[in-house]
Amino acid sequence: MRRPYLSALLLVALATPAFAQGEVNVYSSRHYDTDDSLYKTFEESTGIKVNRIEDDANVLIERMTSEGELGAADVFITVDAGRIGRADLAGLLQPLNSDIIDEKVAPELRSPDDHWTAISTRARAIFYDKASVENPPQTYQDLADPKYEGMICTRSSSNVYNLSLLGSIIAHDGEDAARAWAEGLKNNLARDPQGGDTDQLRGIVSGECQIAIANHYYFARAFRSEVSGLTEGLDKIGVVFPNQETTGTHVNISAAGIAKYAPNVDNARAFIEYLLTPTAQELIANGNDEFPVVEGVEPAPEVTQLGSFRRDELNVGSFAMNGDVAQRIFNEVGYR
Repeated sequence: MRRPYLSALLLVALATPAFAQGEVNVYSSRHYDTDDSLYKTFEESTGIKVNRIEDDANVLIERMTSEGELGAADVFITVDAGRIGRADLAGLLQPLNSDIIDEKVAPELRSPDDHWTAISTRARAIFYDKASVENPPQTYQDLADPKYEGMICTRSSSNVYNLSLLGSIIAHDGEDAARAWAEGLKNNLARDPQGGDTDQLRGIVSGECQIAIANHYYFARAFRSEVSGLTEGLDKIGVVFPNQETTGTHVNISAAGIAKYAPNVDNARAFIEYLLTPTAQELIANGNDEFPVVEGVEPAPEVTQLGSFRRDELNVGSFAMNGDVAQRIFNEVGYR
């Protein structure tokens, strides 16, 4: 049975923040300094002390696996559905059992088995040089068109963002179509895959490539603060939210789940429910330029100016399920 709409714990905690309600141990691979305000606000409003361990997602998954039933983790937070799915497939998460989460988060942004939920989304967009690309790609499939040969910059095939994108193409179109797409994209690269999303955008500014694939917030944050090699060239870059006439734009997530052996389950649930409050969603949206998952909360102004789009409604849990197949396909076509 799911928890009532507002759990007693969260209701009491929000009403009486001066009384300590114990602690919650958060294992997080989010590395954003702005998340500090999330934890501080939760502690102040509930009295629950947040103990944080931050590291690479794979390191945290290995740690939770080795700790087993003696583990200290209450909440696991990571970026990309592929990573939270990996933790779920490893048996490291338990049901959320929260009507609050069910009501606030769209089904395609939650795991089918109720083991994790998105707390924010990020769109995988196509960026292009407005001066040299008259007809930019309008779909992910267009990126494999030979007319864009030698024009595209991407990250490596082992990057989880690219694995998730290919995983979504597998889910929509099947393995054969995904393999043809991966090979076509590889043939259109301007350089060997390298660097992070910001480096792909810098490649447009420097003229090394004319088209790049990146999460939207790497571009938006350059409006907010100086990003070397990017901010000075923002005006020359256009953005496309792909597949608006077909499947919708691929979105990925930051996600949270309750650890299977969590010693503080109620506090863990209260913490994740808190991440979906308007206050927390605004902190996430304005702190890292991600899209909120709760209706009624607006994106940051820097994100809003990029325009609106229709997102792909494919359940993001399929990305992890197709991750191994996606990597095999990339390897088979020689995509580094």
